[in-house]
Amino acid sequence: MSKLKIEHGASKLHWVLLKTNIEVSISTDIDLMCKWSDNDRRYVVNELLRFALTQSEDFQKYKAELQPGPPKVASPVRPVPVTANAAHDRPPKPGGLPAPTTSSR
Repeated sequence: MSKLKIEHGASKLHWVLLKTNIEVSISTDIDLMCKWSDNDRRYVVNELLRFALTQSEDFQKYKAELQPGPPKVASPVRPVPVTANAAHDRPPKPGGLPAPTTSSR
C-alpha cells in the first residue's frame, strides 16, 4: 500500500471549483493538516482526493479502459526537402576574408 505524501509549502496550481459538503470532523482534520503542512485547503483536499483515486484499483481499471489508444496515422509522413543557404556554404569573395561562421557548442 502506498503512502499519502503532502509536501510542505507546495506551489499553487490551476484550480477548478468543486461544490460539495463535507462532515465537520473531516473539515477539522483537513484544517489541521493545512496548518501542519503549511498549505492551503485546496492543495490538501486535492492531494487527499488524488491519493484516494489512485488507491481504488477498480476505478483505475475502469479509467484505463476509457483511455483512447495511440493515434492512428491517416497518411504516411513525407520528408520535407531542405535547402541550405547559410553564409558558411557560400564561397569566399575574391580578395576578401571568408564569411564569419558561428558554431553552437
